[in-house]
Amino acid sequence: MNPLTLFARRFVAGERPQDAVRAGERLHAKGIKATFDKLGEDVLDEGAAKRATDAAKELLRLIPAGIERNISIKMSSMGQEISRELCLENVASILDVAREVGGFVRLDMEGSKLTRDTLEIFQALRKRHDNVGIVLQAYLRRTPDDVKEAVGRGDRVRLCKGAYREPAAVALQDMGEIREAFKACAHALLDGGNYPAIATHDEELVADTI
Repeated sequence: MNPLTLFARRFVAGERPQDAVRAGERLHAKGIKATFDKLGEDVLDEGAAKRATDAAKELLRLIPAGIERNISIKMSSMGQEISRELCLENVASILDVAREVGGFVRLDMEGSKLTRDTLEIFQALRKRHDNVGIVLQAYLRRTPDDVKEAVGRGDRVRLCKGAYREPAAVALQDMGEIREAFKACAHALLDGGNYPAIATHDEELVADTI
């Protein structure tokens, strides 16, 4: 096994969906729930978007009964940058499969150039599906307003810091400011949100959330 594979094993369950399911089963045995995510983004070919869509459906069906059928998907892998109509069609078909198996789908958030479009796609899907949630990034300057609106609508939100390199006009740059923004958004979600998910490895933020 090469060093890169050894490093990746800390973060990536494996190369096949079955590897992820086995990791999920091990976590479930410890009382830990999981969300399953097939890595990949920035698809600019309809065929590749279709394959990513089919892979998400396969993953939902592979997760065995008794384990929460919870997956995360990136809109750019579903054809978002080809056309909104294609992306909506692909994601809606995944949500239909999720409904069949009692599953839940979270729309991951990517770079800020896609934020507004991702939120609009999410709201369009929410009109017909109640098994879909969204990710919001605490370091974006717009996020406090997005959190407020999500709480008011009863959207299911996963909050993270944000991992993409963004300009200062769009995102906070200082880690102390990012942590404070995260805390404020997390408190709003925990006080009034619908089953919020708080996503961080930051011990200060974990302690604050608890």
